[in-house]
Amino acid sequence: MATILITGANRGLGLEFCKQYAQENWNVIACCREPEKATALTQLANEFPNVSVFSLNVADLTKIEQLAKQLEGIAIDVLLNNAAVYGDESGYGFGNLDYEQWQKNMLVNVFAPVKMTEVFLPNLQRGEQKKVIAMSSLMGSMTDNGSGGSILYRSSKAALNAAMKSIAIDNRHKEIAVLIHHPGWVKTDMGGSNAPMEIPESVLKMRETIANFTIEQSGEFLRFDGLKLPW
Repeated sequence: MATILITGANRGLGLEFCKQYAQENWNVIACCREPEKATALTQLANEFPNVSVFSLNVADLTKIEQLAKQLEGIAIDVLLNNAAVYGDESGYGFGNLDYEQWQKNMLVNVFAPVKMTEVFLPNLQRGEQKKVIAMSSLMGSMTDNGSGGSILYRSSKAALNAAMKSIAIDNRHKEIAVLIHHPGWVKTDMGGSNAPMEIPESVLKMRETIANFTIEQSGEFLRFDGLKLPW
């Protein structure tokens, strides 16, 4: 039975990934900040014995290290770095930027997934699929940015893309495949109600792309349906 570790598993895309992988009989290691408040995730774990819930605040890199020690020796096929923050909700723009929130964006959206990949590399090497998924966004694309704004979120996702591209190159010889993934504009808390895509549809398509992703593609920036995206 294959195993996936998912961060930000208590809602939105993360929760739906847990549901769909659980239904496909994967072992799901579901991580979120406050499991005691994650009602939907707890219900899912009660329904599926192959879902295990762990407390993890990715903004605390020490907690990431502690979880890695707790899961030492467990083979992980797919590491799905899903947890993220938007950070531009405050409405502050250029000239009035919230630098404290910007630091949090970089910590959660960049440092955390890189740290997760570092400390869980031994687990991935024990797995058969050896795939790292970094949930990014087209908003991290320099080429696609024609509207400006969202400086905190855009810059953090651009940094994530750059870091994961290097990680892909540095670990190719270990047969670790790194996919930088854009879920599309989805009806999540971050995407909003005007988004054209429902969560289950996005996750289903991303799962297909993940399943078909190969080491030869490692380091590519792909849309939910596998379309290659501009940097």
